Amino acid sequence: MSLDTNLDTVRQRLAQAGIELHISQKRVKNINFRLKPHTLMVSAPMHVSASQMLHAVAKRVPWAIANHPQVLEQYKRRQSRSSDPSAADNSVLLWGTEQSFTLSPDEKITYYRQQLSEVAPALFEKWQPIVGAYANEIRLKKMHTRWGSCNTRAKRIWLSVYLPAYPIECTEYVIVHELCHLHHANHSRAFWQTVATAMPDYQQWHNILAGKTGQLD
Repeated sequence: MSLDTNLDTVRQRLAQAGIELHISQKRVKNINFRLKPHTLMVSAPMHVSASQMLHAVAKRVPWAIANHPQVLEQYKRRQSRSSDPSAADNSVLLWGTEQSFTLSPDEKITYYRQQLSEVAPALFEKWQPIVGAYANEIRLKKMHTRWGSCNTRAKRIWLSVYLPAYPIECTEYVIVHELCHLHHANHSRAFWQTVATAMPDYQQWHNILAGKTGQLD
């Protein structure tokens, strides 16, 4: 089977789930995936071959199909809120699962802070030996533009209180990401290799958070 035919097969599988595939090559370090309503955006480094691209995309097809309904539902909610500015989103997601109760925005922050503070110590205890780096201090913060940050000199790690809205593996990924900065202060190739060594499936959780507003330092 030719490469084009394989790519056509991938496109057809995605199309059956209502997803259109868009591939572009840019000045980026890694193959990045972003799942949007009815669209899977793929950007890859200029040096990546067609066969490498196809292999990476094919591996992501099940993930895209499985997560697309949730992406659509979130999009519909945003559209509904934007069409009615007075409507507040009081629904609560905990570790990626919608809860049976609602909370005001302020109550939600308090709830998320409590949930994150309860699990964070155990998660750090789990991942610090794996990464081979240890934080001196862990703090939680209401951050709108970041999922986490690391003061490498003080070995202080901050986590966003909004993380409990997403699958707990996303929080684990943020912890791994920030701990790896204690080895590498920047986002060099060596940094990402350290992340991948500690958490081979990190890209899945990275992609979920990358589609939101927050970033990682």
